[in-house]
Amino acid sequence: MGRAEARKAQQQRGARRAPSGRAKGKGGGAGKRTGIRRFFTWKKVLGTFLGGILLLMAAAVVLYFSVDEPSDPNKLATQQSNTYKWSDGTVMARVGETNRSIVPIDKIPEDVRTAFIAIENKSFYKDRGIDVVGVARGLFNTVRGKGTAGGSTITQQYVKNYYLTQDQSPTRKIRELVISLKVDQRMEKNDILAGYLNTNFYGRNAYGIQAAAQAYYGVDADKLTLVQGAYLAAVIQAPSQYDWATAGPNGKALVMVRFNAVLDNMVEMGKLDAAKRKELKFEEPVKPKPTPGMDGQKGYLVQAANDEMNRQHVTDAEIAAGGWDITLNIDKKKQAALEQAVQDELESKLDRKNTKERPQDQSVQAGATSVDAKTGQIVAMYGGQGLAEKAASNALRTDYQPGSTFKPIVLASALETGATTQGGKPITPNALYDGTSKRPVVGSKIPFNPQNQDDKDFGKEITVQEATNYSVNSVYAQMIVDVKPQNVKKTALALGMKDRDGWPEDKPAMSLGTMSANTVEMAAVYATLDNHGKKVTPTIVKSAEHKDREYAPEPAVGSQAISRQTADTVTKVLTGVVNDGSGSKVKSSAYEAAGKTGTTESNVAGWFTGYTPELVTVVAMFGEEPGTHRQVTLTGTAGGGRAGGSSFPAEIWKTYTLAALKGVDTAEFDTSDAEMGASQAPSRTTSPTPPPTTSSAPPPATTSGPPPNSPDPTKSTTKSPDPTKSTTKSPDPTKSTTKSPDPTQKPPDPPLFPQSNER
Repeated sequence: MGRAEARKAQQQRGARRAPSGRAKGKGGGAGKRTGIRRFFTWKKVLGTFLGGILLLMAAAVVLYFSVDEPSDPNKLATQQSNTYKWSDGTVMARVGETNRSIVPIDKIPEDVRTAFIAIENKSFYKDRGIDVVGVARGLFNTVRGKGTAGGSTITQQYVKNYYLTQDQSPTRKIRELVISLKVDQRMEKNDILAGYLNTNFYGRNAYGIQAAAQAYYGVDADKLTLVQGAYLAAVIQAPSQYDWATAGPNGKALVMVRFNAVLDNMVEMGKLDAAKRKELKFEEPVKPKPTPGMDGQKGYLVQAANDEMNRQHVTDAEIAAGGWDITLNIDKKKQAALEQAVQDELESKLDRKNTKERPQDQSVQAGATSVDAKTGQIVAMYGGQGLAEKAASNALRTDYQPGSTFKPIVLASALETGATTQGGKPITPNALYDGTSKRPVVGSKIPFNPQNQDDKDFGKEITVQEATNYSVNSVYAQMIVDVKPQNVKKTALALGMKDRDGWPEDKPAMSLGTMSANTVEMAAVYATLDNHGKKVTPTIVKSAEHKDREYAPEPAVGSQAISRQTADTVTKVLTGVVNDGSGSKVKSSAYEAAGKTGTTESNVAGWFTGYTPELVTVVAMFGEEPGTHRQVTLTGTAGGGRAGGSSFPAEIWKTYTLAALKGVDTAEFDTSDAEMGASQAPSRTTSPTPPPTTSSAPPPATTSGPPPNSPDPTKSTTKSPDPTKSTTKSPDPTKSTTKSPDPTQKPPDPPLFPQSNER
C-alpha cells in the first residue's frame, strides 16, 4: 500500500472513532458543539457550582456577624401566667407561675446527664453546636408547615429555651443556628448542658431538672437514678402526652420507645454496660400534685383546653411560656349543674371510705361532656373527683369501649348505604329481624352468635325500632353483617369517632361497640345526628390570644357527614328508646329527648348518650382498680347490682338536663325528613312471651327511683307527679302515649317487652 493510500485509510478509521456529536463542516473539519451542550460544558457547571458556594459562604459570613448573641434571657426565664376564662369572660383560673430551681452541673448525676445526651444529641461533646443536616431538615419542615422537628442539638435547644422563643418561623430557626455557633465558641460544653437541663419544660409545671425530679419522683436532682433520668429525658419531647399518670395507651407506648432508646443508645455510646442495661426496669413516677388554683373541675378543663390547642399545633412549651388569654366555651351555670348532678346521683350514694363492705365503690369513675349541637361548643365537662385523686380527665380517656351507644351508627350506616337484609329487603326502622339470643349471624366469614342481655329471646320477628329500644344484640350483630363492617366504620369516622389500634373493622362484634372512644367523640356522633347530619366537632376553646402567636380555633360545624334523612330517621328511632325502651328513665315532660344506653362486656363501663334539640350530653361510668388502670366490673356499685347505662348515667343525665334547660323554651325534634320504611307484616299472630321483669341482680339499695329492669315508671297510673310538670298544663300531644300514629308506620302494637338490661 502506498503512502497516500495508507494516509487515506487512517483518516477513515479516525472518522469512525469520532464522537457522534461532531460532524464535518464545509471544509471537511470537525463540526462545532450543537444544542444544549453549548451552554452546559463541564467548565461552566463547575464554575457555577463554585460560585454558588462562594455566595453562600459570603451570605453565611454576613449573617454570622449581623446576628448578635442576646445579652439577656427570653421572657420564659421570667415566665408569665396563662389566664383561663369562662364563656362569659370571667376568670376561671390563672396558671403558669414558674416552678424552677437552678442547679449546677455537678449536682446532676453523670449518668443522668448522659441519658439526655444519648436521646437528644449523641455528638454533643464533638459538634460545634449545630447539626447541619438536621438544621436543613428542620428548615425544610418549617417551610412546608410541618414544624421544626428534627435536627436540633442540645446547644440549639438551650439557645431556643434561654434566648429565643418557641416560635416556629424560619427566621427564628436561622437566628437559633447562628447564636448556637457563637454560644458554642464562648461557653464550655458542661455549662451549655447545665443551661439546657435547667431551662427545659418537663410537664407538671416543672421547669428545669430540679423541679422535674421533685414533680415526678419526689427527690432532688442529685438523687436521681439512671432509670429516673432516662424517663425524664424521654418525657421532654411531649410532656402532656408522655406523663405516665395521664397518658393513654398510645402515649405510654411512645414514651417507652424513647425510654428504651435512651438506654440502648448509652450502650451504643459505651456509657452503659450491656449486661447492666438488661437489668434496668422502668420506674413509674409518683402521682402528680395539682397546681394551686386547679381544684375541682378546673384542672380538667385546663387539660382539655391545652389538648385542643395541641391539636391546633400549639406545643406544650409554647403554652407553658405563658402570656395566653384563653376563653373557654364552658358555661359557668351548666358546669355547676353537671357537677351537682354527678354529686347528687352518684357520689352521694357511694361510700368510698368503706373498703370492706363497699369495695366496688372505690373503683367507680365518672366522666361527662355536654355540647350545644347547633354550635359545637362544649358547654360543660366532668373529668372526675379532682386532680388530687385522678390525674387524667375521665371525659377524655380512650381506654374503654362505648358499648351499645355504637348501635345507632350501625343503623345510620345501613340507611345511608341503602343496605338490605339477607332476604333482600331494605333495612329501615320497620324492617324485621330475628331477636333470638345466641343466634349465629348469617353471611359472615367470622362466626358470631352474641347473647342478648340476660340471654333473653325477643322472638323470631322483631322490628329494628323494637331492637333499638331494647338494645337487642342478636339483631345488630346480623345488621352489621348485612351493612358490612367496613361501611359501618367509615360512617363512624365520618360522624366523629377516631380510628385507633384495635378497631375490629372486619368483625361483626363491632356492632356491640368493641372499639375505644371517649365522651367527646360520642358527643360528636350524637351532635351530628341532632344537627341533621351536619358534622359537629365539639370544641372547648372559644378564643386564645397571645401577642406573639396567632391561634385559630377548630371549626366546630362542618359539611354534611350523612344525609339529613338518615340523621333524622335515627333521631326518630332514638326517641323510641326514651319513650318506650331502655332509656325511659330520662323521659320528662320538660323536653323531648332521644338517646341510647350502653353497657360493656363484664359491666366494666356504662354509658348514657342522649340529646334534646338544644343539648347533647354523654355520661359514662368506668370501673378502674384503684392505683392502676386495670378495668374492673361496676356490678355492686352503691351496694347494689348491675350498674348499666340505664342506671346512674341516665339519672345523672336527666338531673343535669332538667337543670341546664330550666327556663328554656324547649323545642321538639324536626324529623319531617325521617323515613321509617314500609311496615313488614310479621308472620306471628300473637306477641311472644315477655321476658321476666325481675333483674338477675338486686337493684342498688341506695339508688333513688326504680331499678333498671322495673316497668317504666312513666307509664304507671300511680306514679307521683313530675315536679317539673304543672298539674294544670295540658299534656304535650307529641309526647302523649295516646298521640296520633305516624301515617308512615303501622299502628303500634302494645309493648312487647319490659325495659331490659341493655348492653
